[in-house]
Amino acid sequence: MRIVTRPDFDGIVCAVLLYQAENIDTDIYWVEPSEIQAGKASILKGDILANLPYSPNCSLWFDHHVSNKPKKKFKGAFEIAPSAAGVVYNYYKSLGKLDDHFDELIFHTDIIDSADLNQDQVRYPENYPYIILSMTIRNQDYKDVPYWNKLVTLLMETDIEHVLEDLEVKKRCSRVVVENAAYEKYLLQHTKILHNISITDFRFLDTVADGNRFLTYSLFPESIASVKIRFDGPEREHVQLSIGHSIFNPQCHVNIGNLLARFGGGGHAGAGGCSLKAEVADNAIEQILEILFQNKKEC
Repeated sequence: MRIVTRPDFDGIVCAVLLYQAENIDTDIYWVEPSEIQAGKASILKGDILANLPYSPNCSLWFDHHVSNKPKKKFKGAFEIAPSAAGVVYNYYKSLGKLDDHFDELIFHTDIIDSADLNQDQVRYPENYPYIILSMTIRNQDYKDVPYWNKLVTLLMETDIEHVLEDLEVKKRCSRVVVENAAYEKYLLQHTKILHNISITDFRFLDTVADGNRFLTYSLFPESIASVKIRFDGPEREHVQLSIGHSIFNPQCHVNIGNLLARFGGGGHAGAGGCSLKAEVADNAIEQILEILFQNKKEC
């Protein structure tokens, strides 16, 4: 039996819960959603898939993304919820395999994954232990697999205060604070506002800036949604598109997950992403932006 999940805070917490609830005897298989959708991930019988699109090869599946809403019967649980970890938690608590021990962790995972944040949490994440920890989790060609595994172990064994005392965690948290300050400058330089949509295009940069994904909503309060565009790797063969509703100006009516599912991606109603071939990216982005500009509710 193997855990298959994605490398973000929600995925890490899913792994924490599954280790507690099931008899897991192999390493975690870390996968991005696009790899499932493209059929590039090796999903096997016995795998427990969490926080990822469904694969018919898995034995259990847990998710909460609206674009992944199942059309067929499956084993596991799905609901439109703040986090996939919350779906996993409720499922195993109902079976008596988990108790209330992880209530605090799930509470904060729900807040983080659903972006239920306030201005202070966005501008000063270093003052909020779970939020700053979540910002240390990034996927750069799977170089951080040992770090993700370490976080799963730490969150299983100790409380958040002791997690943040780990030397590697502390170093990464400090780096996040520095990067967020630099990221603010990049956002101001490379973002334009059209029809109340903030459009940040990082394709002109040799090195892609990284930082707090919610910062754009503080810097551009008039925006109702953000679009971030960047190349997905130095080969520049694919363009990565990330879109989200503003968490402070909730006037965007477009279901982002459903919109991006039409272009090979997916996500939640309020946020999602997709990967586009570079040669067709501009045309696809133009279509996506036009839908965002119209800002119509789905029928």
